[in-house]
Amino acid sequence: MSIKPIVLGSTSPRRREILEFFSIPFRQVSPDFDENSVPFHGDPVSYAQEVARGKAEVLARQFPHDIILTADTVVHKGGRLFQKPASFQEAHQMLRELAGQKHEVFTGVCIAKGNQQFLEAEKATVEFCQLTDHEIDEYIKTVHTLDKAGGYAIQKGGSLIVKRLEGCYYNIMGLPIQTVRRLLIKVGIDLWHFLKPI
Repeated sequence: MSIKPIVLGSTSPRRREILEFFSIPFRQVSPDFDENSVPFHGDPVSYAQEVARGKAEVLARQFPHDIILTADTVVHKGGRLFQKPASFQEAHQMLRELAGQKHEVFTGVCIAKGNQQFLEAEKATVEFCQLTDHEIDEYIKTVHTLDKAGGYAIQKGGSLIVKRLEGCYYNIMGLPIQTVRRLLIKVGIDLWHFLKPI
């Protein structure tokens, strides 16, 4: 099946990696959107969807005839968001607060085509292991944490801090595959047609 490449509105290497599971053609473009322009009013689902929508609207003006895929992932616990840490100190504080506890991960996904927008959000629950300050420091030194919501990665060696999870693993990485598939079907694309040999 031949289609025009979709626009993946994200600089995330994790989202690129997930989309590369399939043979669907795409190009990765950074959306010029200020995520801080979206206020958080206590609902992580609405927040993640609004940020994803904002990214898509910016790119829709730049690529008016393309299918655009954007997403935003947030970590939520106790009524607050744990977003990308601004420093190693902030990453340490985040992991200290999350250690031994459960938190929620929400990814808002937007598919835009012309004047059409389709939005969904997916939730997963993650429980962290108990962590010592030394383990947190080792983690931060080894895993690139500053570009990740909550200051952690679930993939590869980053999984050492995760005790258990409920929900979609790829949601926690930043791009829930089933949600993406449902939304792409609305614009005539089914990921089942782009399966890639393993």
